[in-house]
Amino acid sequence: MDRMLKNITTAVLGFSAIAFTTGIAGAQTQTYPTKPVRMIIALAPGGGVDTTGRYLAQKMSEAWGQNVITDNRPGAGGSIASELVARAAPDGYTMLMNSSGITITPSIMKLGYDPHKDLLPVSLAVVSPGVLVVHPSLPAKNIRELIALGKSKPGDLLFSSSGQGSGQHLAMEMFAQMAGLKLTHVPYKGTAPSITDVVGGRIAMTIASVISTRPFFTTGKLRALAVVGPKRTPALPDYPTIAESGVPGFGYNNWYAVFMPGATPRPIANRVQQEITKAVTTPEAQKLLVGQGLDPVGSTVDEFGRMYSEEIGRWAKVVKSVGMQVQ
Repeated sequence: MDRMLKNITTAVLGFSAIAFTTGIAGAQTQTYPTKPVRMIIALAPGGGVDTTGRYLAQKMSEAWGQNVITDNRPGAGGSIASELVARAAPDGYTMLMNSSGITITPSIMKLGYDPHKDLLPVSLAVVSPGVLVVHPSLPAKNIRELIALGKSKPGDLLFSSSGQGSGQHLAMEMFAQMAGLKLTHVPYKGTAPSITDVVGGRIAMTIASVISTRPFFTTGKLRALAVVGPKRTPALPDYPTIAESGVPGFGYNNWYAVFMPGATPRPIANRVQQEITKAVTTPEAQKLLVGQGLDPVGSTVDEFGRMYSEEIGRWAKVVKSVGMQVQ
């Protein structure tokens, strides 16, 4: 009898604690935010991650009546900013704006945080579609012709990237593997110089964003062969994907997204996610972001969480296949 009474008492207290905690979380969500929110941006000012983060901060500030203050903390492939947020208080007042590179760094760097437990993927905001471009002197007008050319000259074709282990680098390695090619990688310190040397004819090809390459392929200084994402982009509606062009299953997207500390209450994360999705799906946002070469997306916490985990696993396999070492 005493044991039964004890069990009933324990159950009642446990239920009360859950109800109390749920009530607090609900109250927090209804009033959140009650003070300024800090958005740490993982890359330097002026790039796509920065401009997208500032746009979202402005829209959230307007919706909430509280300032969302941006704070650029570039360096170490975005991991400096990621670790700051991973170690921040999970109270909803610190968030991270980062790129898809966050799913590559766990495979190439020793991190001061657990990417699965210490960060909560909140929402995908936009995709920055990429395109495979070649120098006009290359006798390849499409992906099938490029593959044929590469197979006839194994190792002779050079491709550039913004650095060893970058998304550009690994996407091209994945393309080469899936197409059965042997290409030679030439890493640069940044996207701009990697494109410049393709324009100059010193490098045969590269993968880079639409926004950074369009001024060159629309003027004939480069030739765009295909977009690299799994589906066509509104930014280049007439260009096929690499998957459509002879490499089925290929697809790489560079994206920008928002994260929060891992233990952030889900109701608060959901509130942030809803504002992000609203901000990128208005007609104003569609016009502005597509004009910048970006595809507005938005996603639920669960959708983005699954995508984040899957991409960490996918890039780990690519990194292993090219024999890169953790730095």
